Amino acid sequence: MMRPPPEDFALKETNPHLGGGKVSGDKLTSTYDLVEQMQYLYVRVVKAKDLPGKDVTGSCDPYVEVKLGNYLGKTRFFEKKTNPEWNQVFAFSKDRLQASVLEVTVKDKDVVKDDFIGKVFFDLNEIPKRVPPDSPLAPQWYRLEDRQGNKVKGELMLAVWMGTQADEAFPEAWHSDAAVVSGADALANIRSKVYLSPKLWYLRVNVIEAQDLQPGDKGRYPEVFVKAILGNQALRTRISPARGINPMWNEDLMFVAAEPFEEPLILSVEDRVAPNKDEVLGKCAIPLQYVDRRLDHKPVNSRWYNLEKHVIVEGEKKKETKFASRIHMRICLEGGYHVLDESTHYSSDLRPTAKQLWKSSIGVLELGILNAHGLMPMKTKDGRGTTDAYCVAKFGQKWVRTRTIIDSFAPKWNEQYTWEVFDPCTVITIGVFDNCHLHGGDKAGGGKDSKIGKVRIRLSTLETDRVYTHSYPLLVLLPNGVKKMGEIHLAVRFTCSSLLNMMHMYTHPLLPKMHYLHPLTVTQLDSLRHQATQIVSMRLGRAEPPLRKEVVEYMLDVGSHMWSMRRSKANFFRIMNVLGGLIAVGKWFDQICNWKNPITTVLIHILFIILVLYPELILPTIFLYLFLIGVWYYRWRPRHPPHMDTRLSHADSAHPDELDEEFDTFPTSRPSDIVRMRYDRLRSIAGRIQTVVGDLATQGERLQSLLSWRDPRATALFVIFCLVAAIVLYVTPFQVVALLAGFYILRHPRFRHKLPSVPLNFFRRLPARTDSML
Repeated sequence: MMRPPPEDFALKETNPHLGGGKVSGDKLTSTYDLVEQMQYLYVRVVKAKDLPGKDVTGSCDPYVEVKLGNYLGKTRFFEKKTNPEWNQVFAFSKDRLQASVLEVTVKDKDVVKDDFIGKVFFDLNEIPKRVPPDSPLAPQWYRLEDRQGNKVKGELMLAVWMGTQADEAFPEAWHSDAAVVSGADALANIRSKVYLSPKLWYLRVNVIEAQDLQPGDKGRYPEVFVKAILGNQALRTRISPARGINPMWNEDLMFVAAEPFEEPLILSVEDRVAPNKDEVLGKCAIPLQYVDRRLDHKPVNSRWYNLEKHVIVEGEKKKETKFASRIHMRICLEGGYHVLDESTHYSSDLRPTAKQLWKSSIGVLELGILNAHGLMPMKTKDGRGTTDAYCVAKFGQKWVRTRTIIDSFAPKWNEQYTWEVFDPCTVITIGVFDNCHLHGGDKAGGGKDSKIGKVRIRLSTLETDRVYTHSYPLLVLLPNGVKKMGEIHLAVRFTCSSLLNMMHMYTHPLLPKMHYLHPLTVTQLDSLRHQATQIVSMRLGRAEPPLRKEVVEYMLDVGSHMWSMRRSKANFFRIMNVLGGLIAVGKWFDQICNWKNPITTVLIHILFIILVLYPELILPTIFLYLFLIGVWYYRWRPRHPPHMDTRLSHADSAHPDELDEEFDTFPTSRPSDIVRMRYDRLRSIAGRIQTVVGDLATQGERLQSLLSWRDPRATALFVIFCLVAAIVLYVTPFQVVALLAGFYILRHPRFRHKLPSVPLNFFRRLPARTDSML
């Protein structure tokens, strides 16, 4: 695969014609000032009356055709109704108007050929213009005419006007751009929508103890554990160390629950009878609606629950039981945590679950999704490549989806959305997808929406009240390498309501305080994040139209934790880049010590003498130096948001086999010889890491052996040196010692030896525990 020029992957600043320009008459309302105006001709077909009967029976099955040039829109039809009501809106893009006359025709649905009832003509030059926030145009009655222009029986109520995408009729209108799409389900799939993530809670189940269990085999000590199931999540406690009919655990199990709570928590106490055989001793079902909710770390009251032999289904009569085994538990919904459903590096929301704990918002984020260009064909239709693109943006709990632009490699959306911002250190994600559900794709086994690319913008990198208009490259990593799928044109503005509140946010912890008072383990967080993303994708997939699982998982970076050689290399070089500053300082200091530039070394000597004589100047000098560096770098501060970097990601230099490994399933689906080769490669890398870790351990053990008398002569030398050093340092003023040490380190190369120094030789001779390693 040929490597494209790097500038092709760069961010490009643009200067679009936002908000309709300077002319006040054409200006959109302030809610649409980050997008370009798009003019539409709107036709609202409301109803008809007194329609003549065309059938033999004297009835009619009316529907309306709205025709403008080659574009034709139809309403639904009503059987045997002379006074039908449709209330449907049709929108025709002004850019594609091919005629000067609008025809609205009423027809009668028939088996062979539809009968003509009457029509209404409109001259496009006479159609009024409407600019929100004007109220909607009132529809009027129009008398129907025949083909010769004579008045006939029947009237049609219509409203016709010129407007923009800011019109409230726009989202639900039939669009001439999507004329090829037919069917209610398919039309729903192409409209713009706003979705809300379900409200997620952590559910903590503290299993304390059970009493009076009745095991089947009385002749043995039962090995009892508790299994808890919530939806698709199943967890279990360890086997109780107290073997008997009154076992104890005092163990926490954590689940993710989503409102509205649909499924109860089902607990079963089970006895491990044999290695692969468990006997159920009792069950109980707990509806989450009645579970206590806590906002802080204060414990909730524990309760005893009766264990049944089988769980009572709703509607069944409960049998009276005189004696029952019981289980003691403390169950609560945690409102003080933030349920992590995204990668922590790209979080768009950090608020706790409970609304009572939310801080006030610090500002507003506005996003204008203008257009895309240079998109690649994503599928084939009628022998040619085509793309039906739509965008999805996610920030906080709010997801937005633009309308689908049919069959276009340069779609224009010009849609604007707004979010409240509660924390500036958050990220908005915008993804572009190809809609594969326009022609019956919703059926089982239908195609998945293809990803075209995504963009992440961190709010803290944006200046407030500035409109950023940039064209972002849409980069996707494929098994054959990185590929540019096109560019998306966005306008972004972050408006801050209180600068003081925003600055104060930088002093707060990133996550709610419960994450620090009662932290969850890394394993727990990984498992809970996986469950949260599954719940979010399932709930959004049940919306209408659905936001599909593959779209939600791509937006939430579900696979980012999987092993990737490419990502590992990128992270290693990121660490080296961070350490590069320290290495550069070390090299500079080495040059000073070796008198490469005598003038600089002399100046360093003078500065060193001043700091030793006036030690109170050390900290002020350091902070003043940092201040001056910060002020100097202000001239070269970044003027645009960061974007996907192929070089940083090592995407443009990855080996094909490494990419194939990255796209492999889990567990692997590759042949055994390839898996063996990759395993051997991992072993060689792990061997190098093992060697480095061993070397670090060796140096640490040498430090410990200074005083451990493992090498009696070395420890004796060190102890005597410490005594002499203590006496000398007590007698000699500290400033004299510091000056002598500094002059010794900065001495001229003439007084240096190429052999290692005495302290280094001594340290390297100290014993480590490597001799005891097998």
